[in-house]
Amino acid sequence: MRRYLRIVVLCLACGFCSLLYAFSQLAVSLEEGAGGGGGKPQAAAASWLAGGGRGGARGVGSVGSAAHPGPSDRYSLNVQPIQRMHLAVVACGERLEETVTMLKSAIIFSIRPLQFHIFAEDQLHDSFKGILDSWSFLQTFNYSLYPITFPSENAAEWKKLFKPCASQRLFLPLILKEVDSLLYVDTDILFLRPVDDIWSLLKKFNSTQIAAMAPEHEEPRIGWYNRFARHPYYGKTGVNSGVMLMNMTRMRRKYFKNDMTTVRLRWGDILMPLLKKYKLNITWGDQDLLNIIFFHNPESLFVFPCQWNYRPDHCIYGSNCQEAEEEGIFILHGNRGVYHDDKQPAFRAIYEALRNCSFKDDNIRSLLKPLELELQKTVHTYCGKIYKIFIKQLTKSIQDRYDRPPKER
Repeated sequence: MRRYLRIVVLCLACGFCSLLYAFSQLAVSLEEGAGGGGGKPQAAAASWLAGGGRGGARGVGSVGSAAHPGPSDRYSLNVQPIQRMHLAVVACGERLEETVTMLKSAIIFSIRPLQFHIFAEDQLHDSFKGILDSWSFLQTFNYSLYPITFPSENAAEWKKLFKPCASQRLFLPLILKEVDSLLYVDTDILFLRPVDDIWSLLKKFNSTQIAAMAPEHEEPRIGWYNRFARHPYYGKTGVNSGVMLMNMTRMRRKYFKNDMTTVRLRWGDILMPLLKKYKLNITWGDQDLLNIIFFHNPESLFVFPCQWNYRPDHCIYGSNCQEAEEEGIFILHGNRGVYHDDKQPAFRAIYEALRNCSFKDDNIRSLLKPLELELQKTVHTYCGKIYKIFIKQLTKSIQDRYDRPPKER
């Protein structure tokens, strides 16, 4: 009988301890849930800056209620952090308006919240801050402003490579240390469908792929790299770095094969030796260096179709992007300055329509008809003759985002 009583007492004691543990865990969860929230994103200092004193963010901004959670934030079991899409751009010189128009196109169509990382010359910071703060009512994005930052011992050489500040993109994995994945775009990019869709390509990377870009050309007969390059390049026609999706965690960890040493080098160690070896042979600066890297490490690159990086080269000599013909243009890349001259009026028409568009739903819905009329005036050019591919995806994006009832979006 005593044995059974001892067993009963032991069971009651265990049950009582379990209840105490359960209540303590519930209290912790409630406390953490109450304290959880968003903090302003902090910029990581570049590794080559002593003490991180220079090269941090200036004018870090937080726009919208869905702020990026800081590393010390906690969430209850019922609250999940919002996964932001990180987009970076480098703006120097007269690129303020172009960059703002790009950011606007990203905001208009995207579904998930965005985190902008804007690297700009100091004199542009106040203008960016004023414009982006005026968009605070949107509550769909945060932004961080950064100075242009290069390794101090070679800063002048990096800054003059190709266009001013263009090579800043090479150092993003080293500066944005806390960012796992990032979409880098040139200032002359326009999104014609949600950023969410290109961001989803990250899930298609295999275990060896660290970045994604589109080919420089689809037609080798008009390709630049295969006809003129004096250095190694990826694939048959090279790749274009104006739209570059990166898993930066993998980039920072990888050891890269190269033609300078039998020893594999990490991202932060390979850039300067490459520049020293090839600086007399490269024409397109940082893009050429990326082509050299992926020539030696082809297994590391995911190549997406031309409709994700559609440029004048895809239509000025006749249409040569089959995917865009079938599904429309997803991302428009107005290189060669075509947004600001009369050489490719179809590109300029899209740019001006989005530049002048407000964030009001009715204004966005009414964008298409006048834009199509403008595009019809461009049929005297090769790109204008196929103007319908310029608005095919744009029409779908507007219908999906603004014409459907909120519950169906």
